[in-house]
Amino acid sequence: MLQSPFHSVESKASWVVAWVALFAMMMSFGSAWVTAVALKDIAAEVGGARSIPALASSLAWLGSGTGGILMGQIADRVGTRWTVIGGALSIALGLSISTFGPPWPLWIGHGLFIGLLGIGGINAPLYIYVSRWFDRRRGSALALISSGTYLAGALWPPVFAHAIAVMGWRETMLWYALAEAVVIVPLAAIFFHHPPELIEPAAANASAEDRRVLGWPRNLVFAMMCCASVLCCVPMAMPQQHLVAFCSDLGFSRSVGALMLSVLLGTAFVSRQIWGAISDRIGGLTTVLIGSAWQCSAMIAFLLTQDEVGLFTVAGAFGLGFSGIIPAYVLALRELFPATEASWRIPTLLMCTAIGMATGGALAGALYDHFGYYAPAFAAGIGSNILNLMVVGTLVLRQRWQAAFV
Repeated sequence: MLQSPFHSVESKASWVVAWVALFAMMMSFGSAWVTAVALKDIAAEVGGARSIPALASSLAWLGSGTGGILMGQIADRVGTRWTVIGGALSIALGLSISTFGPPWPLWIGHGLFIGLLGIGGINAPLYIYVSRWFDRRRGSALALISSGTYLAGALWPPVFAHAIAVMGWRETMLWYALAEAVVIVPLAAIFFHHPPELIEPAAANASAEDRRVLGWPRNLVFAMMCCASVLCCVPMAMPQQHLVAFCSDLGFSRSVGALMLSVLLGTAFVSRQIWGAISDRIGGLTTVLIGSAWQCSAMIAFLLTQDEVGLFTVAGAFGLGFSGIIPAYVLALRELFPATEASWRIPTLLMCTAIGMATGGALAGALYDHFGYYAPAFAAGIGSNILNLMVVGTLVLRQRWQAAFV
């Protein structure tokens, strides 16, 4: 009797792990939104300089990208459970340190403890960990947990806006620090045990003579993709980190700005699942190009819109556009490069996206401090987005030219 050569490791437990991982992502990324919502309050303590709290958020992004590379290696040695527990405790400590005020306690708390040791110990290790629980619907599982950052942005800003109005930004950080430790530590201890053993068929040996991608040197193509990821994440970060303050400048309340941010990130959470299905049909690079063009159009609309209804509409459109870009970059890497190179190319690309997010938030704060309004910052973001479209457009045209003549 013939036996099936493949036995799936997926089970109900796999999806339980994925949903717990999504919750852990949502809690970890929620930690940085306190500063975004309280940006004007924190800036008021340092003479109104918004670049100081904006830099704190940027350092958290940058630290998470760097920490992800380091913590991914540590998780392989000691287990993901322990990096997630350590990450949750580090986030709690970072929030506590940040309450000592700007600038240095805020920067150290966000960059080192929330970013490098905190989110870095949770985000990248959970991507690797969850992938080991799936072999048939791995893409769906990874799309689910990757939405944690958007779910955090949709859920927490209105909560933080109310809490900050009632008890201040310091007390809000301390209460969230307590919630982070009390909730995530036991969940990680209970659910993140050793994943099932997954034996995958050996990949076919890649042709040693094929050292080019799209007819170009493969590292040139990879460098172009990394450059493009930085350029698209600069404008991506600006509305996310400054929308609440931007709305306040236009005369809207903090609660309206926080709700608008929730709309932006809530639509991003929903549309990410849709973009995943689209990219399976049209490919990663083409998806990046469409999403980037959509993002650029929404950034232009932010400059032209002043009324509340219009801004809610633009925020929703921005969320619908940008949400599919980062997963599509990862898909494009898997399409263009052999799987044996994914272990270092994907973390490197994600590090570049973190650099772009960090740069965008800090640049917007610096330009606001210099000019006194956000139009120059958004204009700089649009310029960066246009450069991204040029780079990605070149790669898409090259890909189609190769497909037509090979």
